[in-house]
This record gives sequence, structure tokens and C-alpha cells, in this order.
Amino acid sequence: MDALDDMRIFVATVDARGFTPASDRLGLSKQFVSRRVGALEERLGVRLLLRTTRRLSVTDLGRAYYERAVKIIEEVDDVEGMVANQGGRPRGMLRVSAPMSFGTLHLGPVIGRFLAEQPDMRMEVMLNDRTVDIVGEGFDMAIRIGVLPDSSLIARAVGQTDLIACCSPGYIAAHGRPESPRDLAHHECLLYGHGRGVEWPFVVDGEPCHVAVNGRLLANNGELALASATQDLGIALLPSFIVRDAMARGELVAILEAFVPPPLTVYAVYPQHRQASRAVQAFVEMLIRAFCGAEWHVRRAA
Repeated sequence: MDALDDMRIFVATVDARGFTPASDRLGLSKQFVSRRVGALEERLGVRLLLRTTRRLSVTDLGRAYYERAVKIIEEVDDVEGMVANQGGRPRGMLRVSAPMSFGTLHLGPVIGRFLAEQPDMRMEVMLNDRTVDIVGEGFDMAIRIGVLPDSSLIARAVGQTDLIACCSPGYIAAHGRPESPRDLAHHECLLYGHGRGVEWPFVVDGEPCHVAVNGRLLANNGELALASATQDLGIALLPSFIVRDAMARGELVAILEAFVPPPLTVYAVYPQHRQASRAVQAFVEMLIRAFCGAEWHVRRAA
């Protein structure tokens, strides 16, 4: 391997904070990754990483080397991407992060069409409901839903989805139908998020209002909350792309329709240095074609 390959392996090891996660990310064996980092250190004549049985830490020289290496790799990738973009169709690897439920329910057909249309492309898609560090974790782009935090990332809208407050007819028969968001304090709510302090957004008297909700179930996956709602276990607030089929079957009914907030935007986000990537742009355009006309606006369709 050449010096640039060893540099990429070292950067991936620092980003992943270990040889094992770096090997998973790179598709190489742990032994090979460790051996190449060792060869890099031997060639440079310095220690870049401190290895113990419990952790891997970066030396001061290793940190300085890492910071320069990241810039060099980005510049090389930019140059190669610029040249490749002039040569016709995209090629190479595209690493994408997406929310779990959105990915399992809707990304499969889009990825299939993209790979069929782009025979020189490979894809690595990671589904996770946490907000990944796109640059630090080596992704080319990510799909995110809702309000985006301020950042240097470029965001392109690829679709919209409604938030739907819903529950099963059986739950309403047993517990009644809430007439306003404040009534949720007396109902079992199915919490979808990453902590117990969950607040649901509504619009009351024309103003945004966040209502604290409680319940016995906390899930970090929307499909699990959906399944619980269809079993009469409580009220859920979920994107329409998750609940639309269950509502069409009559397993769930919409509630508090006069108070739900405006639609959420589905974004494709990517770093500025990936803006010229032909692969990123081709996949974003396919997402727009697939999702801008998607029938996710359950309230409006009704």
C-alpha cells in the first residue's frame, strides 16, 4: 500500500477511536489495520498512537499528523471528484446515513434504482436514529428530518412529511379521545426519542406549543411505537410515512388534527467539500424524484 492509503487508515482509526471499529468501517481485518498503522509509525519514526488493553489514545504528534492528513485526504478526494465529474457518470463508493424507520420503509427501492442506473457506483448505507457526525464518521451525506441545527453542512429538501397524533380505535373506546393537547397529561403516551423528557409539538391558538408527555414505553424507533399504538397501548406522535399504512387499514385513527404542527421537511445534507461530487448530486436528485411526490400527507389526503 502507498503512503496515502496508510494515511487514510490512520485517520479512520482515530475517527473510529479504535482498530476494530475502523476495520468495520473500512471493510478490512483488524490485524491489517493495526499492521498498516504500525508500518506508518515505523516509516515516520514516531509514535502516533498509544495502545493499551482498554483504549487507544493519540499522541501530540499523532494529533498534529491527523489534522494535516484530514486536509490532505479531503484535497485529494476533491481533485479526484472534480476530474471524475468531467468524465461522465459517477463512480466509486457512496456512504449514506439515514434514520432507521425512514430507511427500512422507503430507501430500499430508491437505492435499487440508483445502483441499477449507476453501474460504476457502490453504496454503504447505515441506518441509525442518532445524529451522526457526517465528516468525523466518514459519511458522504445523510438524510435528516425536521428542523436542522446551524452548521456548515449543505441541506437540500427532498420531500415533506406530516406529524400525526394517532391511536387505535380500541384505545379510544377504553380511555376516550383527547380534545386538546393539554388532555394528553391524562393519557398514556408512547414516547419516541432518546430520553424520558419528551415534549410533543403542537399549535394552540395559532402559536407553537410544546406539551410534556409521559408513558410507560420509551422507544428510540418509530416502528416500535407504531406497533404498540396498534395494540391499544397508547397515543403516538409519528411521521405520516410511518403511520399511513396502519391508518389506511383502520388500525389507527388521527386525533388532535386541529393542533398538529406544519409538515416536517426531509433533507439530504452533505459537507461543502462533497458539493461537487457527481455521486452525491446524482443520489440527491433521485431522492427528490422519489419523495417530492410521495403520498405522506395523510391529513391533506384525507
